[in-house]
Amino acid sequence: MNILGLSCFYHDSAAALLRDGELVAAAHEERFTRKRHDASIPTEAVAYCLDEAGLTPEQIDHVVFYDKPLVKFERILLTYLATFPRSLPSFSKAIPIWLKEKLLVPKALSRELGFESDLLFAEHHQSHAASAFLPSPFEEAAILTVDGVGEWATATQGVGRGNHFELDREIRFPHSLGLLYSAFTYYLGFKVNSAEYKVMGAAPYGEPRFADLILEHLVDLREDGSFKLNMKYFAFDYGLTMTNKRFETLMGQPRREAESAMQDFHWDVAASVQKVTEEIMLRIVRDLHARTGMKNLCMAGGVALNCVANGRIVREGPFENLWVQPAAGDAGGALGAALFAHCCVHGQPRRFRMDHAYWGPEFDDATIRRFLDERKAPYETLSRDAMIAETARLMDEEQAVIGWFQGRMEWGPRSLGARSILADARNEENWKRVNLKIKFRESFRPFAPACLAERASEWFDTDRESPYMLLVSQVREGRHIPAVTHVDGSARLQTVTDSQPEFCDLIRAFETRTGCPVVINTSFNVRGEPIVCTPEDAYLCFMRTDMDVLVLGNQVLRKQDQPELVEDFDWREKYALD
Repeated sequence: MNILGLSCFYHDSAAALLRDGELVAAAHEERFTRKRHDASIPTEAVAYCLDEAGLTPEQIDHVVFYDKPLVKFERILLTYLATFPRSLPSFSKAIPIWLKEKLLVPKALSRELGFESDLLFAEHHQSHAASAFLPSPFEEAAILTVDGVGEWATATQGVGRGNHFELDREIRFPHSLGLLYSAFTYYLGFKVNSAEYKVMGAAPYGEPRFADLILEHLVDLREDGSFKLNMKYFAFDYGLTMTNKRFETLMGQPRREAESAMQDFHWDVAASVQKVTEEIMLRIVRDLHARTGMKNLCMAGGVALNCVANGRIVREGPFENLWVQPAAGDAGGALGAALFAHCCVHGQPRRFRMDHAYWGPEFDDATIRRFLDERKAPYETLSRDAMIAETARLMDEEQAVIGWFQGRMEWGPRSLGARSILADARNEENWKRVNLKIKFRESFRPFAPACLAERASEWFDTDRESPYMLLVSQVREGRHIPAVTHVDGSARLQTVTDSQPEFCDLIRAFETRTGCPVVINTSFNVRGEPIVCTPEDAYLCFMRTDMDVLVLGNQVLRKQDQPELVEDFDWREKYALD
């Protein structure tokens, strides 16, 4: 049975294809269209998945959508009615789009994708829960999903056993931890549904002196982690903004202008909402453990990407094991919807366990060389072992910043060694250089360390693997890796195994040279741009920035050897540097 899962129309469109319960391919639409957080029908991601599987649209048995649009539309209409007339401007903007496109999912998918197979609909948080539990390594586990909002639910809890799960508790809109965090993202001048991770990165620079104020006036938090928001301070239920003037009056300052300097006040606000988020998550998981008695926890939803909160759940929570879907946001709903249909609708056994995140396109050396020859780009082709040794030498001896392009593209928002920018973590200057001259992003944002899994406990305060960069750990005292050590001594750790063999062998070669099994690993893109997908994407990103070396498969390119890049548009305006 061939099942295609889809997410689209709201945020981060994606497609995932199962064949007889095994994942064949999964990809984000933005990687192909080069439009950040592309929410359109994922035509190119679907085309890739079909091509990877060798299937035609006629061979798909079920197309499964990750959401129930009619139920979501009911929530939107009822909310607008409840908040009328304040909701009129937002209503006037949103409803025509719903009536023209979002309510007509079957027709739109048939028109754009050419599928005549059955279309199934899963609830939004069913898709998240399925993506969390069904590909996890556990036969049974507690499940927690937390995001902005699906149809009505903003968080759900339940238990999975075998090939089924049940969700028995939920928090409903407008009370939402994800929307609370997004409201502060908006207030701090960052882009909602895109830059929440900047708030998380900013938090260690401040003191959480507003946490009590948030809990006193904005959030009515109970011991079991359930809560209600005081909606008189928020505008997301009726308006085109997240917060209102009452919110600014309560906090004591107006909303920060985008791109303006961050002051002590802003760092403290970030620290405060992060602390409140962690407290809510800890209370929820403690109550969930007490109710279920499970030793394993699976999580998904956008809030599950908050790796600082995840780190506290591991250290202070009652569960023995935690597994978080690497594509925890809306894109991961495509995989969850397909797995839900296979296991829960058709009653088929679980066959797929996600032990890596490399499910996107790959390009062989012949294809890479053909592209480079067409561009007249000078390069050197080495053997695999020589390529790895030379890259390690360049990072060590020349302190080169490397664009690294190997194997199948990652699934999820993190670069995990297939489409990555790499540098020496021992050199503190690399932190500033990569942030400002290569990524063109805020200087306060930290980088992730990629560490050999077998060395992780020697360099970080951790007792488990973190393959998807979804756990924060403290750097052990005496370990000098300043380029990946945040101001509070923490690091968003990726543990590396042979699931990406070239990347793993590169770090081993770097350790052999330096004694350090850790490198900087950040996503291969500039601010506002999706992670690169093709050799052309990688080459253009390399040429537009101060990267020193590009490694495409076994081809090594040095910046000084390349002809000048001439473009008839301003790429910075194209990506808007969000």
